[in-house]
Amino acid sequence: MELESGSTNRQSRLKLYKSTLILAYQSFGVVYGDLSTSPIYVYTSTFSGRLRLHEDDDEILGVLSLVFWTLTLIPLCKYIVFVLGADDNGEGGTFALYSLLCRRAKLGLLRPSHSTDDDISSQDSCLLIKETRASPLLKEFFDKHHSSRVVLLLIVILGTSMVIADGILTPSMSVLSAVYGIKTKAGGLHDSYAVLITCLILVGLFVLQHIGTHRVGFLFAPIILLWLLSISGVGIYNIIQWNPRVVSALSPYYVYKLFKLTGKDGWTSLGGIVLCITGAEAMFADLGHFSQLSIRIAFTAIIYPSLILAYMGEAAYLSKHKEDLQRSFYRAIPEAVFWPVFIIATLATVVASQAVISATFSIISQCWALKCFPRVKIIHTSNQMHGQIYIPEVNWMLMVFCLLVVIGFRDTDMIANAYGLTVIIVMFVTTCLMFLVIVMVWKRNILAAFIFVTVFGFVELLYLSSCLAKVAKGGWIPLIFSLIVLSVMYIWHYGTLQKQSFESHNRTSLDMLLSLGPNVGINRVRGIGLIYTSVLSGIPPMFSHFVTNFPAFHQVLIFVTFQFLITPRVSANQRFIVSRIGPAGFRLYRCIVRFGYKDARKDSYAFETDLIETVRVFLQHESDDGDARDSVSEMPVNQHESDCLRLRDDVSMRVENGSGAGLTRCKRVRFCGVDNSKELEDLEDAREAGLAYMMGNTCVLARETSSFVKKFAINIVYGFLRRNCRSPSTALGVPHTSLIEVGMAYRV
Repeated sequence: MELESGSTNRQSRLKLYKSTLILAYQSFGVVYGDLSTSPIYVYTSTFSGRLRLHEDDDEILGVLSLVFWTLTLIPLCKYIVFVLGADDNGEGGTFALYSLLCRRAKLGLLRPSHSTDDDISSQDSCLLIKETRASPLLKEFFDKHHSSRVVLLLIVILGTSMVIADGILTPSMSVLSAVYGIKTKAGGLHDSYAVLITCLILVGLFVLQHIGTHRVGFLFAPIILLWLLSISGVGIYNIIQWNPRVVSALSPYYVYKLFKLTGKDGWTSLGGIVLCITGAEAMFADLGHFSQLSIRIAFTAIIYPSLILAYMGEAAYLSKHKEDLQRSFYRAIPEAVFWPVFIIATLATVVASQAVISATFSIISQCWALKCFPRVKIIHTSNQMHGQIYIPEVNWMLMVFCLLVVIGFRDTDMIANAYGLTVIIVMFVTTCLMFLVIVMVWKRNILAAFIFVTVFGFVELLYLSSCLAKVAKGGWIPLIFSLIVLSVMYIWHYGTLQKQSFESHNRTSLDMLLSLGPNVGINRVRGIGLIYTSVLSGIPPMFSHFVTNFPAFHQVLIFVTFQFLITPRVSANQRFIVSRIGPAGFRLYRCIVRFGYKDARKDSYAFETDLIETVRVFLQHESDDGDARDSVSEMPVNQHESDCLRLRDDVSMRVENGSGAGLTRCKRVRFCGVDNSKELEDLEDAREAGLAYMMGNTCVLARETSSFVKKFAINIVYGFLRRNCRSPSTALGVPHTSLIEVGMAYRV
């Protein structure tokens, strides 16, 4: 038995090692494309300003020392050691950190006001961690000052908008820098031809997005690995051939010597050096597709040493060829391997661009699920990899902006200034959020959080100050773009909350619907009516408006509420919560459908099949459980719908009281005498008669007494976004032939 047990454990460990190594291999093409291609433009951008006046060996070695210690402190120490551990059920990124704070520390504005997600969020709070003194103080501060929650959300949206801006600047900077390398061999080539070639590559890249990265994904990792092998090999050659002494630049003394010799010029050069860590945030943002261990293995074993060798080799070449500072990367490539390396570099920049574009699609999908972005069409391009999605509207907008940046600037130095500012702002936002995570989620001593922020925040603020000094020289691009995206996201979120608040406060008492019957002229027609609403209890104002003007509804009514939770995914057995509204004879049900912000939504046919099957299981359980029908179920009053009886593993059951439009109440219910078999027959009969979908087609307007700012935000901006984004029925895939839209005007 012991031998068998040991053999089983050994096989499981081997399987784990194999899967981890496979994930590490795959991460090269998805995670590290941007970070790996940064040597193409780091030295060129660094020496493009006033630092070109300082061309001694000490300055070159000082820049190399800065690059080495920046790569060591930020990607290696900050992300690999600390930030990767702050995942949200395996997911990473700015919104994942915010989601973690919302659920575990109860911060933020995205925390649902209902408790239907308690059973989901409680699974990651089962480990009791000793509370520190600082954690409740910070919690009290956020509870007392509502504005602090607004500021926190704005910071998160700022970081998110910068990630979206990165989706524009990375393809522009990477591909243009690679194509400009051809001028090394064709000095007479006009810049317009290089720009034209760049635009053609970018157009081709965005046109092919609709086929999905999974179709060409098997090529990505080999390309990046071949690229890393090339730059590390060239780096070793240059170190040996030109200046083995560059190894001494690993000492931080050369950083001190650089600033001593160059002064302010050295500080301004930090805007170019920061480009060596572009793509480091992807290690955390793409965590959901891989594992912490696989990303750590890939970076520490391959990426980090390859980049250090590449930068050391380029510095060794520059120390003997100071006249090549403006084309240093391609000039440092030996003549015999120039064209193969050039082709690999161009392919690697395309892979890097693809990874950032896919990450942009992913984060916009998360924002949309959390009601922070207008409705867009989301297409899942792979049945195996959930994270591979395509958003047509966003894809074409990114392409247009990329072309405008390339054609409008043509200068990699100005694009680099914008690029560096984008990267460092995202990293600084992550550092700020990590302070709250360390104190309020990990429950560590506040001193540890201060040390984390002091060390990494100081370095990032130093780079940020240098990048901000170049706002007039291209740095304004991400600031303007992020301001527009931030405004759109916040106004959409604010308008959506105002709309839902109106519906919640103007819902109708259940008594109104339950009192309507054949005696008062209400007709029941065959079929199933799915009433889509955001109200979790009571009757939505849209349906009351419909019944008032058209006194008829279907023989079976199901009020459907989609609830997007601040958790990455909801398992299938926790997807639906089914409730009965009133007596069994009314055939009224409520179903709350819960999704995580990374869950895929099914098409309408698959969804309605699952929904009706869930209701059938709900009724079948009542019918089969004779003892439950003959007993009395006592449920507490003034509780939300999630305080319910769990039926099997996939359906939750509650019975709503008919009185009151406030909080849904539970009452003393006797199931004795309920004819569930007749209900099941009616459900099947109604299903055969067909389904109809009812949704509100609302016009949201600010009240006349509202301020000018609110009127502008709601009437102009939010109204414009609602008119020009996808309609709710289109976003949910509701067939138009079965759709009933009820028009209403909301004054919020």
